[in-house]
Formats: sequence, C-alpha cells, structure tokens
Amino acid sequence: MKLKVDKMSCGHCASSVGKAVHAVDPAADVAVDLKAGTVSVTSQSDGALIRQAIRAAGYPAVVVAG
Repeated sequence: MKLKVDKMSCGHCASSVGKAVHAVDPAADVAVDLKAGTVSVTSQSDGALIRQAIRAAGYPAVVVAG
C-alpha cells in the first residue's frame, strides 16, 4: 500500500512513521520517500490499522495506491 503522508520533513519524521507502522506489524517492509511525501508499506496487517497508527503519530495519511 502506498500512502501520501503530510507533515514529514526530516529523518526523524521518517523514523517516527516507520516506528508507528512497526508497532502494528513488526515484520512490515516500510519505505519512506521524504521528497515525495509518501510511504510504501508491505504488510499482512489491516491497512486501516496502519493508517490509524501513522495518524496517531501525528502524520495525516491517505492511501494513494493498493
């Protein structure tokens, strides 16, 4: 799944988003593209739970693919 994630501007932001995803699914594959403002996640977990975790970390997230 690919998400558009607002408010990401630095490595700390990317790390926070990654930690939020891994709190839901420790085995998830997470790729953050700060320049594009996107996060790609490969996970067996429910996408809604992943989006909720990213939002709870303070980053608005909207699915753009998958």
